[in-house]
Amino acid sequence: MTALTCFKAYDIRGRLGEELNEGIAERIGRAFAQVLGAERVVVGHDPRASSGALVAAVKAGLVKSGVEVLDLGLCGTEEMYHATAYFEADGGIEVTASHNPMDYNGLKLVGKGARPLDPTTDMVAIKALAESGDFGPDKAGGEVRPAKAARGAYVRTVLSFVDVAALRPLKILVNAGNGAAGPTFDALAEALAKRRSPVSFICLNHEPDGSFPNGIPNPLLPENQPMTANAVLAAKADMGIAWDGDFDRCFFFDHLGRFVPGEYIVGLLAEIFLAKEPGAKIVHDPRIRWNTQEVVTRLGGVPLMAPTGHAYLKRALRDTGAVYGGEMSAHHYFRDFSCCDSGMIPWLLLIELMSRRGVSLADLVSARMAAFPSSGEINFRNDDPQAARDRVLADLGDEVVARDDTDGMSLDMGTWRLNLRSSNTEPLLRLNVETRGDADLLARSVTRLRGLIENGAI
Repeated sequence: MTALTCFKAYDIRGRLGEELNEGIAERIGRAFAQVLGAERVVVGHDPRASSGALVAAVKAGLVKSGVEVLDLGLCGTEEMYHATAYFEADGGIEVTASHNPMDYNGLKLVGKGARPLDPTTDMVAIKALAESGDFGPDKAGGEVRPAKAARGAYVRTVLSFVDVAALRPLKILVNAGNGAAGPTFDALAEALAKRRSPVSFICLNHEPDGSFPNGIPNPLLPENQPMTANAVLAAKADMGIAWDGDFDRCFFFDHLGRFVPGEYIVGLLAEIFLAKEPGAKIVHDPRIRWNTQEVVTRLGGVPLMAPTGHAYLKRALRDTGAVYGGEMSAHHYFRDFSCCDSGMIPWLLLIELMSRRGVSLADLVSARMAAFPSSGEINFRNDDPQAARDRVLADLGDEVVARDDTDGMSLDMGTWRLNLRSSNTEPLLRLNVETRGDADLLARSVTRLRGLIENGAI
């Protein structure tokens, strides 16, 4: 069999028909079981039109390997993480392409305890075996059965992060995009209501629809943000929440309809956990970091940096015992959630914080956004990423006071800094810039760097 191009740095994604199909999905299921020596595996899927056939193929491959498959059905990636740990399974698989376009799909894989697979060993071995197809004879004993208790257990775990009694009446607009988050959110909202929560919700695009009537499920794209922002304003909501395609990321809008970049949410969540656990370690990624580092240090915590990507953040949490880790891309990781990311825990923590302080989300982030303005991630298609990095480094010259290569190239110029890195999942060069309270400097720096990266000239 030819090389499988759907294997990425730490998950599997590919264009349907060209890079991923049911035959490949079955091979991956068999290889996953054999490499991990799995006897019990949790499996779920997102609502994409192609996910039903692909997840059936994955389950078929697992059954041929003698695996007991616990079938979650339609669910979010974080529900697969939780169920893998909850049922003490040997691994978990979610069929999803998250925020990718409709003609893509993929698989997210974890091992026992929802641990990420090692990109240099586990993923390499699964890829090699799936390519060779050298599985040996089928094994007896494989079966598929529904994981009926999974969602209820997940809801109890998620709600354990907040004090429901502390919540005050808030009106929250929730946008499930193309509905992936809808059923799970309903289970959480029902549990909140049973505990007499005074929070009310307005639901937008709530029913799962694999035809993607509302476009690519990625609220980070500027063109996707007005739908949620306008709905928040029309409803006079206190806050808006939007999820991506498998809802392991959540995005926030304040009551003014303003999108709140992820790095400021990381700062808020760090503050929440440091109040619960003084002196705790907080993990962050290298792209935009000044706000997080200032908050954590000021509150007596320990900021720790890890390379971008869920496998690296999760490993950092496990290795250091950090209580929380966050990425500017809106992935938020929690030690007490198997060190995994969740798109549901963050909004619950924020409404508790808003309730306790009696202030709006805008009040919580406005000063931080002014103190550390940032560019947001700017993506470039570039045929020679290394040449682009070399041009940036040469042009900045003696302005650079510190360099860090934890993930890509981070350059600190004292009053501003940048991170320039290649994507782990797409053929893109990604730029992030931040300053210390100087929006004009931010704009000038972005213009300067854009010229250098795109064509080598200012």
